[in-house]
Amino acid sequence: MAIPVIDFSKLNGKEKAQSLAQIANGCEEWGFFQLINHGIPEELLEKVKKVSTECYKLEREENFNNSKLVKLINELAEKKSSEKLEHVDWEDVFTLLDDNEWPLKTPGFRETMAEYRSEVKKLAEKVMEVMDENLGLPEGYIKKVLNGGESDNAFFGTKVSHYPPCPHPELVNGLRAHTDAGGIVLLFQDDKIGGLQMLKDGHWIDVQPVPNAIVINTGDQIEVLSNGRYKSCWHRVLSLSDGNRRSIASFYNPPLKATIYPAPKLVENENQQVDETYPKFVFGDYMSVYAEQKFLPKEPRFQAVRTL
Repeated sequence: MAIPVIDFSKLNGKEKAQSLAQIANGCEEWGFFQLINHGIPEELLEKVKKVSTECYKLEREENFNNSKLVKLINELAEKKSSEKLEHVDWEDVFTLLDDNEWPLKTPGFRETMAEYRSEVKKLAEKVMEVMDENLGLPEGYIKKVLNGGESDNAFFGTKVSHYPPCPHPELVNGLRAHTDAGGIVLLFQDDKIGGLQMLKDGHWIDVQPVPNAIVINTGDQIEVLSNGRYKSCWHRVLSLSDGNRRSIASFYNPPLKATIYPAPKLVENENQQVDETYPKFVFGDYMSVYAEQKFLPKEPRFQAVRTL
């Protein structure tokens, strides 16, 4: 079983209807799909691979190797402990925003990643337009909601992660299973080293590496906006004994003040209340709950933020 791989360029040709159907299937039946020919230049993607790898080696690797986590794993192994560390992840990670501090020592990092963020944000908005069309929503509906009703007020961040070789992968997760809290996530994953898995019909399956593809997955807020038609998907990263897996995830989320609820057009009977699973809530309240319950079942999060 393989994650759907969709040629995004065919939306502009005679195969548009088929491509729309493929994306609808990816959203409804999977929550994960991969886009090829998505419009982000391959030359730029090659630069992103280069500078992110160099950044880890130059600015991150030494600190990770000397971290408490590495020492703890080695201590458990020496004790021949079978105890698995369930509250930490074997991950080196930092986040890029427009207004936070970026790595400074890696040549070309800032320029390359700024250009990449601009391109991937445009791709996110194109994908949302397709979702609008497939769901029968007004053009620009999802983008407007994820911007809090304003033209450009979304929270757009990029998480740069590496999963270094783990000497004892049986003792720790690369990244624990979770759903994503926000709107839409666009992942530029390693095209050689696997480890990302999604939960499909009760089974964990690999999100296969595809060179220069962008993996799309829907977050909890898209599930709410679609009134459950698009489900956010559980996923995880395995820790591996060899290879240093690169992962660059960009997330297009609502501002904290945004109010989220199912699109009225998608409520089956407008004379009845919206599905009780998806109450109306403020996104900032949801994030406060998510911070405490990220790795727990998602349904109680929605109920915890229900407004009167």
